[in-house]
Amino acid sequence: MTRLETPRLLLRPLTGDDFDAFAAMMADPDVARHLSPGTPWPPDASWRNLALFMGHEAIRGYSNWALVERASGAFVGRAGPWRPHGWPGLEIGWCLAREHWGKGYATEAARAAVSYCFEELHADEVISLIAKENAPSIRVAERIGHTFQRETQVGGVPCYLYAQSAGPGQGNGLTVSGAG
Repeated sequence: MTRLETPRLLLRPLTGDDFDAFAAMMADPDVARHLSPGTPWPPDASWRNLALFMGHEAIRGYSNWALVERASGAFVGRAGPWRPHGWPGLEIGWCLAREHWGKGYATEAARAAVSYCFEELHADEVISLIAKENAPSIRVAERIGHTFQRETQVGGVPCYLYAQSAGPGQGNGLTVSGAG
C-alpha cells in the first residue's frame, strides 16, 4: 500500500486502528455538515465509511489516506483519490478534524494526492466534488489548481465540480513509498 510524505504530513492507508479518531472527527457537526448535511455521524456510520475507504483500496488499489501530523503523530483527517462505481471522475477529497483547520493541511494533502494521481495513476484529469456552501473547500480546490467546471449532482445532492488536467509542473516533491 502506498504511503506519501509531505513536509508536515504522513499520508498512509487507513486502518481499523484509526476508527476512534475517525469517528470523533465525523461526530463533529461542523466537520460532517458538508458530507452529510446537518447531521454529525454516529459511530456506526463512521465505521461503515471507514470500511468503505478500506474496501475501495482493496478493489481499486488506491483510496483516501489517513493524514498524520509528522511532528506529533496526531490523526489529522483523511484525503486522497476516490472513484467508486458510477462516479463522474477520479476525485480528490479531503476531510480534517476541526482542531487541524486553518493550518494548510488540506491543501498540502490535496496537492500530494493530485501529484500521486497524475504521476502514479497516470490520470488525465482529477476532480473534486464540493458542496455549494463549502467555501473553505472551494478555496482548497482553487489553491491546488482546480478550476470550476459546472454544477452537478451526486446521489441527488447538488454540488460543484472542480477539476484540473494533467500537465507540466504537476510534481511537488512528494515522497512515495511502496507496498507495505
